Amino acid sequence: MIGGSGRGRRRGRAPASLSTTTSARRTDHSVSFWYCDCKIYGFNDTLSSLGSKYARFMRGWFSIGAYFSLIALVGISLMLLWESIGVFYFRSGCLSAWLKNLLTSGHSISIMDTTIIIMSTILSIAFHEFGHAIAAASEGVEIEYVAIFVAVLFPGAFVALNYDLLQNRPLFSMLRIYCAGIWHNVVLCAVCVLMASLLPVVLYPLYVSGDGLMVTGIPRTSPLSEYLSVHDVILSVDGLKITRTDEWIKILNQDTTAKSSGPEFLEGSQRYVATNSGKGYCVPDSWVDASKNLWQIRDKLPCPAELIAFEKAISNDSAIFTEKIGRGSDQKEVEGTYCLIAKDVVKLRKCGNGWQTTEDDGTCFEDEYCLVPALTPGFSWIEVSYAKPYSLGCLQRGGNLSSSSHATNSDRGHSPCEGSFVYLGDLLSAAHSVRLSPYRPRWPLLLLADVPYILGNGLSSLLHASAALAVVNSIPVYYLDGEAILEASLSYVSWFSRRQRHEILKVCRFVWTVLSIITFSRIFYSTTLFYGFV
Repeated sequence: MIGGSGRGRRRGRAPASLSTTTSARRTDHSVSFWYCDCKIYGFNDTLSSLGSKYARFMRGWFSIGAYFSLIALVGISLMLLWESIGVFYFRSGCLSAWLKNLLTSGHSISIMDTTIIIMSTILSIAFHEFGHAIAAASEGVEIEYVAIFVAVLFPGAFVALNYDLLQNRPLFSMLRIYCAGIWHNVVLCAVCVLMASLLPVVLYPLYVSGDGLMVTGIPRTSPLSEYLSVHDVILSVDGLKITRTDEWIKILNQDTTAKSSGPEFLEGSQRYVATNSGKGYCVPDSWVDASKNLWQIRDKLPCPAELIAFEKAISNDSAIFTEKIGRGSDQKEVEGTYCLIAKDVVKLRKCGNGWQTTEDDGTCFEDEYCLVPALTPGFSWIEVSYAKPYSLGCLQRGGNLSSSSHATNSDRGHSPCEGSFVYLGDLLSAAHSVRLSPYRPRWPLLLLADVPYILGNGLSSLLHASAALAVVNSIPVYYLDGEAILEASLSYVSWFSRRQRHEILKVCRFVWTVLSIITFSRIFYSTTLFYGFV
């Protein structure tokens, strides 16, 4: 993600003077073991003409950017320092979480998402370098060339300027040039936010939103692939209507079961253990008696594959506890388990305190027991309601989902448009294994189904890439804009000698480079752990 680097080339030493034959060429390149680049000369005249034509406006524009970038440099540098101090006290700072969010941007790993990330990164770097080039042209500094490079495995770009002309400019003119890239990235972020807010208005003539999330992609390896298919619409989770992708992630994250064992308490001769799930169902006595006959026949074996194990639950001090018949004996543990058909159980009244929302009062009648699913630590239980608006049967009915979210559990599955299923497993992997969009076509033009997802995630990815580029270049580290901005800013401090300013720059550059490496290494490691790469 290091883009817009090469500041040392722009300001640290003069580029070699170009011969007449070199100037006439449109491109040039250099290749070594760890570094390769492509120098482009074809943009020089266009950029110089554009910058000189609107020089007065550009200077005012980039003056705002200079003030903003100076504030960003001081603020982000202090946050990074405070974050690094907090590591020794085992504190997780907000800057690391923010940077991790910027660098990962929440995308799943697919060909489409990878393409979106690459294109967003290229656009962010291009707009960053365009800012430097236009600012230099407006100050009358000659542009030698624009270069695209790959150092080790990290791509980037830079604008090579005439060093002699640059050093002869006033200090604030140099600051305008150094800060232009950061400022352009910030402006690009603002444009992305504005366009994203206007996206519902732009898509309204062709797309419907607010009645669920449409599945735009689901790999075969997804645990939800046996229930959902592309172009299905997820209406609700545990009866809670969802209309945004962040709601989907939030609900499934909240429902993830804790992996630690809970407390116990005794009531008479019975032992109760805190359950990982507070989602219960009011099951009639007759069902419980039938389940007892089942485990008596099967002896010590668990429930058959088509049945789900449930346990009796009681409420105690806002927590849900399950009844355990005894210890040690496998037979006794089985006696406390009731094997039931999940698709029949979910039609019953709900009990317990684990539901996001419910129309029931959470209590069962005298001839009913409150049973909760027996969950393995790390696994959770959710009910998902969905619709198939583009299936043949639903299209014949008009494909209307307006009443889907109001249908009761007992009505689910009786319509070609609607259905529901229970998922029992790891919710974190399930949440990120499906690609969703809050928009669906008004008409069955499924070729247009991916357009809102591409636009929405493209703007989101561009926002994250541009913001990350602005943040990274605001830190005074080697070869990035922050180093040049700090050096020019120190020149304003008259009570420091030139040698003292040089020493201060060396210390700051070294310290913040080390802090940046540590911070980004932690982010990279936690990200790889989250996605299961290590």
